[in-house]
Amino acid sequence: MNKIKKGLGRGLSSLIGETKVENKTNNLKLAEIVPNKYQPRKNFDEENLNDLVNSIKERGIIQPIIVRKSETNNSKYEIIAGERRWLAAQKAGLHEIPVVVTDADDLKSLEFAIVENVQRHDLNPLEEAQGYKRLIDEFAYDQEKVSKFIGKSRSYITNSLRLLTLPSLVLKFIEEKKISAGHAKILVGLSNADFIAEKIVEKKLSVRQTENFVKIFKRKSANKRHQIDPNITSLEEIISEKTGLNVKIKNDKKNKGTIMFKYHDLDQLNKIIDIIKTNY
Repeated sequence: MNKIKKGLGRGLSSLIGETKVENKTNNLKLAEIVPNKYQPRKNFDEENLNDLVNSIKERGIIQPIIVRKSETNNSKYEIIAGERRWLAAQKAGLHEIPVVVTDADDLKSLEFAIVENVQRHDLNPLEEAQGYKRLIDEFAYDQEKVSKFIGKSRSYITNSLRLLTLPSLVLKFIEEKKISAGHAKILVGLSNADFIAEKIVEKKLSVRQTENFVKIFKRKSANKRHQIDPNITSLEEIISEKTGLNVKIKNDKKNKGTIMFKYHDLDQLNKIIDIIKTNY
């Protein structure tokens, strides 16, 4: 049994470390291989994949993929690293592919997949964040441990994970590469992230332009808040104290508007109705 020390890149080599592997490269039929259930990457760039297909047709697969015995099917092998090469081999019409078989548990399998993709910049920002989150949620990593494992700063990991708090529309734009990680970081924490994201796509805003747009938007919102009539605010507070409910008064320039009472349960609703009935 030998250790793999070359040909996989520094990160993968160190990850394998003392992991025991078969002492030679084997060939397996493509049908005997199944994808890695911990693969963090969901989308494979079609153009880049086609480039790899053409390369494989000309030169074959130079670097074997890494696999382990499938836990659910003894006749199959699960990919640990190299799913892109496996997909390209299928498109290239190959029937067999060179592999290296290793023993790896679920954690090691996820670690392999994340390191390979992050080092080769194959993950979009959302997939990268989801990979880190799996390490934290499923394998009890903390952000500091993820940081050391990946070789990136703690703040990088924190900012990456914050992307997952964005609204579903924004996450969809990230997946579709309509907005970049730089854009997404600006949107984290904004109540109108959806609106800003749509403007980024519609106007094809750069990251710098997006920063300026958000600053202008915040400035306008602040000015709008400052223009609220203090008399209206005072009235809201008086009515809230009397009723025990949240009250919002909207008054336009013609002194027309609405009064809104916010209630949280039927008791509070009945209280509003009783006040109206008693006084009117």
